Amino acid sequence: GIAGSVATLLHDAVMNPAEVVKQRLQMFNSPYTSVLGCVRTVRRTEGWAAFYRSYTTQLTMNVPFQALHFVTYELLQEHLNPQRRYNPASHVVAGAVAGAVAAAATTPLDVCKTLLNTQENTALSSLRVRGHLSGMANAFSTVYRLGGVPGFFRGVQARVIYQMPSTAIAWSVYELFKYLLSRRALEKKP
Repeated sequence: GIAGSVATLLHDAVMNPAEVVKQRLQMFNSPYTSVLGCVRTVRRTEGWAAFYRSYTTQLTMNVPFQALHFVTYELLQEHLNPQRRYNPASHVVAGAVAGAVAAAATTPLDVCKTLLNTQENTALSSLRVRGHLSGMANAFSTVYRLGGVPGFFRGVQARVIYQMPSTAIAWSVYELFKYLLSRRALEKKP
C-alpha cells in the first residue's frame, strides 16, 4: 500500500506537467504550436504553479481509480477464473471491464482536472471568472455552474473507450509474465 501510494505521488508529480501541456495543445483554437513553446509560455505567463494546479485533483482521481480498477479486476477473476490459472480471455475481459468501471466512476474528477489544467477561457469567461481557477472545490463549483450534474460526465464514453484496451493489455501482459516467470521458477526446482 505504501509503495503504491509513493509510486502514485511520484508518477503524478512527473506526469501532471505533461498532462497540462498535452491538454493545452489539444484545446480548440489552442494558441500553442509546440510542446516547448507551450511550456515556455505557461511558465512565463502563469508560473511553475500552473503545471501543478491540478496535482491534488490528479491524486484524488488516481487513488480511487486504482482502487476500483484492482477490486473490479479481482472480483471478475473470482467469477471468470476461480482457479486463477493462466487464462488470457479472462484477463482481457476482466482488465477491460475493470478499466471501464474505474474510468466511468472517476470521470467527474477528470473533468475538473482538465478544467484546472486548461483554464479554458470560453468556459471561465462565460461565468465571468477572472484570473486563474485553482483548487478542486473551485473546479467542482465551476463545472456544476457550467453544465450541472451532466457536465461532470462529459467525455465519459471516450474515457471508457480509451481505458478498456489499455487496461486489458496491461493485465494481459502482467498475467503472461507472472505465468512465464512462475513456470520458469518451477522448472528450475530440482
